[in-house]
Formats: sequence, C-alpha cells, structure tokens
Amino acid sequence: MTGSIEIVEVAPRDGLQNEEVVLSTSDKLKLIERAIEAGAKRIEATSFVNPARIPQMADAEAVAAALPRERGVTFVGLVLNKRGAIRAVDAGMDELGAVAVASDGLGRRNQGQSSAESVAVAGEIVEFAHAQGRAAQITIAAAFGCPFEGNVAPGRVIAIARQVAESKPREVALADTIGVAAPGQVGKLVRAVREAIAPIPLRVHFHNTRNTGLANVWAAVMAGAQTVDAAVGGIGGCPFSPGAAGNVATEDVVYLLERSGIGTSMSLDQLIETAHWLGDVVGHRTPGMVARAASFPPVDSV
Repeated sequence: MTGSIEIVEVAPRDGLQNEEVVLSTSDKLKLIERAIEAGAKRIEATSFVNPARIPQMADAEAVAAALPRERGVTFVGLVLNKRGAIRAVDAGMDELGAVAVASDGLGRRNQGQSSAESVAVAGEIVEFAHAQGRAAQITIAAAFGCPFEGNVAPGRVIAIARQVAESKPREVALADTIGVAAPGQVGKLVRAVREAIAPIPLRVHFHNTRNTGLANVWAAVMAGAQTVDAAVGGIGGCPFSPGAAGNVATEDVVYLLERSGIGTSMSLDQLIETAHWLGDVVGHRTPGMVARAASFPPVDSV
C-alpha cells in the first residue's frame, strides 16, 4: 500500500466530553500541545455548546484564547447551532464542525433538533462560516445506527449527505456514534456517499463500542475515505447515547495504517507516551490497545 491518510485528533473535544473528570484548561492545552508534538495538523480543540449540558466544555473560550496558533495547526470547534457558531467565530476558531443527525431520536436528545432540522441547521452553519471567512465541515451522526431507533437506512444517510453537500462544506463525515457498524456495511456506505457528494472529500468517525472500530477504519480507507477522526488513548463517547464507548485510539489507527504502508505523519512513540500521560490525568487506564503492548519492533532489534 502507498499514499497517506489525514488524521483529525479529537481527544480534546470528543474524547474529554464523556469523562467524569473535568480537566483544567491547562491540562487540555497540554493535551493539545502533545498532539501537535506527535504530528497532528488538525485538532478538534473544543465545542461551543451549552455548558450546563456538557460541563467538560465550559471553558471553550479560554481554551480557544490560548491555542498555539503559530504552530500551523487547524483548530476545529464543534457547534450545534447558530449561537455556537457565533461563539466559535468570535473565539477565532479556524474551522467549524457542524452536526447533522440521521435519526430523530438522537437528534432531539443530542441537540434538541429533529433529523431534518439538524440537517438544515448544519447547512446554515457552513454558510455562516463561509461568510465569516472560515472553513466548515459537517458530520452525519448515527450514520450506522441510532441508540433509540435502531438501524438507520443507508438510503437516508445518502440523501442527507447529498443535502448537506449543497452548502459546500470542506468535507462530509460519516460517524458511527454508538459503535454498531461492521466493515462490510462501512465499505458499502462509504462508497455510496463518496459517489453522492463528489468531489467533496469524505471523513469517517468511529467508536470502538463493539470492538469493530479499527476494522471499520480499514474498510473505510479501502473504500476511499481520506480523513479519519481518532482520539489519543481511545477515550470518549457521546453523553446522550447510552452505552457509547470511546473513539478509535489515535495510536491504534497510526499503527494499523503505518504497518500497512499508509502514511499518517504521526509519531507512534509520542502518541503512546501521551496515552499514558492522559491516563494519569483522567484517573484511569485509557482503552487503546497499542499503548498497552510492548513496543514493536523491539527497541533493541537490529
């Protein structure tokens, strides 16, 4: 295999939002700095949401104000509505991440919107961002299944992808919010959505709830996904999705791709070190697998 895949580091936002421990602004910035040192060029730094619902992100403006912007990294702020988009722009975020939900059940619990409303709002956020000179992207949440409604029809996801593509986002992402997807399903949907939104690139976002996350990453990359979300240590989840577990671990994804001949521009050793550091900060061992294993090839091998 040849070529490269872009990785968006999402631990500072999607990783931390589901942790019981609320990290200090200083520790969040240390995590971001560590991700940059490991090679991250695009980082989901925070979300501009209601702090009463997501207290882990209550310091969004403080995080944004202290970001190391001189490092040449694109910092993404997640927003769910126009109010959040205004906050993100005022805070100087480089890119806005909007969310369209493929089911009414999760949409109403996650952002107080029906699926159709979330699709419309996501498009409006992208248009607002463009008017403010910012990049913006859209993630289709629950693209492979909803915790309240069960299976989501692929045709529905494809139709949503076509609709959100009309606002010309930087990319469209398919998110397995609760970790129910399997590789065959992923490959088919990625191919279909890529065709539907071309030439807009496709990003993917997987959770490892049922231990299929890495296999789904591989299936998506083989089907033409160009960008993969991952969280160092494999932490994270959605507070409004019962049973949702962590994201695919950045170090696991990097190991998988690099050992398969696909570049990522990320340092595996530094990611592993950061996963251990993060475990100490959040007070529990992070779920990623590569950081738990012995180094390979062995350090003293010839």
